[in-house]
Amino acid sequence: MNKSLLPLKRTQLFFLILIFLITSCGSKKDIVYFQNAKDFETKVDTDTFTPKFKVNDIVSVFVSTFDLEAVKPFNMYKSTGGDQSEIVDYVIDINGNIDYPVLGKIKLIGLTVEEAKELFKEKLSDYLKDPIVNIRIMNFRISVLGQVNSPGRYDVSGERITLLEAIAMAGDLTIKGERKNILVIRDFNGTKTYSRFDLTSKELFNSPVYYLTQNDVIYVQPNKSAISSSVSDSRIGTIISVTSFLITTSLLLITRN
Repeated sequence: MNKSLLPLKRTQLFFLILIFLITSCGSKKDIVYFQNAKDFETKVDTDTFTPKFKVNDIVSVFVSTFDLEAVKPFNMYKSTGGDQSEIVDYVIDINGNIDYPVLGKIKLIGLTVEEAKELFKEKLSDYLKDPIVNIRIMNFRISVLGQVNSPGRYDVSGERITLLEAIAMAGDLTIKGERKNILVIRDFNGTKTYSRFDLTSKELFNSPVYYLTQNDVIYVQPNKSAISSSVSDSRIGTIISVTSFLITTSLLLITRN
């Protein structure tokens, strides 16, 4: 073989390797979360949707009536230091119950707040006249992850929030967020369910996850541009090193000849 052709062949090889590295496509498997999540298909009445109690929910219950002495046994308080105190919250156990003073075990799992209020009023009617019951879900939080401007965990005031409101709380999607395949992960008493929705379609408003429940997680995956950019960035160092090595080798061979 003509030795003068060796530098040329090495240069051609260099360019082939360089083109391969530059044009290699990034894999979604390296970037996207929850890829094996399946769609969870169901329908809810979005006009009247109300969150329901789940296992491990933290519940605040306060009972009042005109007879202040009669109502005392139903409201437990804990000391917060000095003369300060606050009402005790209750955690729904694995069986869906809370253990409430005087009334004992009360099953709340699967009930809405209004339904729980009616249940309490019924049980309290043997002890109190015209009781007023206030109930709140104290752990109503949602998490927003991925390609949003302010990912994080957010407390929700009240008991009703939509997907759009949650995304707004997280500062909206970044330019690199995938609009057409956003994932919502929901826990139904230990069973994870997964739903996907398209932010570009009006069908979003008919989605079973348009209204969020406590502890829902929203994940905005990166779009193709973000994936390609990320993979390309990770290869820049490799490309530079290979380029430097091949150029140096080619120059040495040319010089020697």
